[in-house]
Amino acid sequence: MGGGELMAGRVSRRVLVTGGAGFIGHHLVERLLDRGDEVTVFDAAAPREAAGDRVRVVEGDLRDITALGRAAAGADVVFHLAAVVGVDQYLSRPLDVVDINFTGTRNVLEVAHRAGAKVVLSSTSEVFGKNPAVPWPEDGDRVLGSTASDRWSYSSSKALAEHLTFAFARQHGLEATIVRYFNVYGPRQRPAYVVSRSVHRALNGKPLVVYDKGRQTRCFTFIDDAVEGTLRAAEHPGAVGEAFNIGSMVETTVGEVVRLIGELTGIGSIVDVDTAEKLGASYEDLMRRVPDNAKAGRILDWRPETSLRDGLIKTIEWARASDWWLNLSDNGAV
Repeated sequence: MGGGELMAGRVSRRVLVTGGAGFIGHHLVERLLDRGDEVTVFDAAAPREAAGDRVRVVEGDLRDITALGRAAAGADVVFHLAAVVGVDQYLSRPLDVVDINFTGTRNVLEVAHRAGAKVVLSSTSEVFGKNPAVPWPEDGDRVLGSTASDRWSYSSSKALAEHLTFAFARQHGLEATIVRYFNVYGPRQRPAYVVSRSVHRALNGKPLVVYDKGRQTRCFTFIDDAVEGTLRAAEHPGAVGEAFNIGSMVETTVGEVVRLIGELTGIGSIVDVDTAEKLGASYEDLMRRVPDNAKAGRILDWRPETSLRDGLIKTIEWARASDWWLNLSDNGAV
């Protein structure tokens, strides 16, 4: 391992974070720096906010294995968070979703193997598709729609990324762990998701939006809890070769979370949108998405600690003070 001894006897590490300029990536980089690690960020865009002297930023495409290999040289751990994600991306860039998420992951695993680094792959609740048997354990079945629907491109690409990761582990001895995030929200998130879009619209004086009466249920996970689970998955020896659901098990309807955001921001106007009319037949929504997080609790001693109300308050406070974020587009919610 690289670096020197830290407080509490911990040794600093050289860490590569792909997608380190993104939402979860930026928060992860901050935590890595706080604990004394030396961090390289590999991303298609430079971070908006400087993260510290110990960060080396490499702008590049995951499909460029040469550039990626240079960034990974000397790394002890690789956190692979970079991906094309978001409903708007599934529908407008389905080829990029598959190509970058699959080919990029293949390249990350290859360069990590060459470097002798451990890999933590970020995956998603989307891999379970529309399996009706909730809550979903890590080995739950995948139930998907037609390949003619772009809606399933992200789910399939991330599932293939998981297959690649497990294959590298079994055939090449790569130390790897997978974390599957469930509806992570918090400061810095692009305003294209339920919480971030609703906070963004509220603070810009626009009506809030729900789709199909907001009857869908989700389990919202605050960013700090998600990062903590990710770090524990990287550190615990029992996590190698395993996948973990990183998500709250508190099931909340989308309508409830939007109304709570309205209450906390003072915006009471809510517009209902018909999914089929707005997004067309290429998108299919899921009515329930609930993880079984018992495995993460048992092996990693991880449980989400931030209530939805507290997480929303923190997110709204940050957003009020972030003009650059308030000036972003909300991706045409209505």
